[in-house]
Amino acid sequence: MSGKTALLFGATGLVGGELLQLLLEDDDYSLVHVFTRREIPVRHPKLKLHLIDFSKLEKYKNLIRGDHLFCCLGTTMKKAGSRAAFREVDYHYPMLLAEMASQNQVSKYLVVSSVGANPNSFFFYSRVKGEMERGIQLYPFEQISILRPSLLLGQRSEKRLGEDIGKTLNTLLSPFMQGPLKKYRGIAGKTVALAMQYLARYPQQQVVFESHELELLAQEAQAATSQKN
Repeated sequence: MSGKTALLFGATGLVGGELLQLLLEDDDYSLVHVFTRREIPVRHPKLKLHLIDFSKLEKYKNLIRGDHLFCCLGTTMKKAGSRAAFREVDYHYPMLLAEMASQNQVSKYLVVSSVGANPNSFFFYSRVKGEMERGIQLYPFEQISILRPSLLLGQRSEKRLGEDIGKTLNTLLSPFMQGPLKKYRGIAGKTVALAMQYLARYPQQQVVFESHELELLAQEAQAATSQKN
């Protein structure tokens, strides 16, 4: 066991929940720090749970020490309730975490963004994601990996009507999404988590990974696990 320490934000979400299980089973990590607002129904000898107030994130700077930080934070406009609240979660929190982690010598920062992220986008959601991506890349981490999944597929703890409709459309249209459209195909939360874990273990020169590329990385991760076993 190499004894690496993982820092995970967003463990109550679809990707974060899947990633937590992978990290706890990963012999590369001897300790997994999880930062959430509420309790999670997971217990493990490697797990250290921190219940925090995200509106006062700066006060937890001394806890943000380790090797790899995985940021799976994200919300929706509907859940956030306003543009300002959405920006707080999807821009301010990831940026503040990057600043504190960089100052504390965390070597790798891996973050979940979204397909279509673009700081110059007409669409507010995509623009905020793009601004976050651009800002994160200003920090001097040894490795930065930005994952851009399309519509996330999987069981969430809350119902999202828009996503349910999107999943139905994805099932119908996915076979026709080829070439430049393949990055818009829906992707399982576990697939994104596998890709994230793989990137932490096997660094790439590439920084930004589109949704279809995450599918390929997840396949490589599963192949590597099969060979290991």
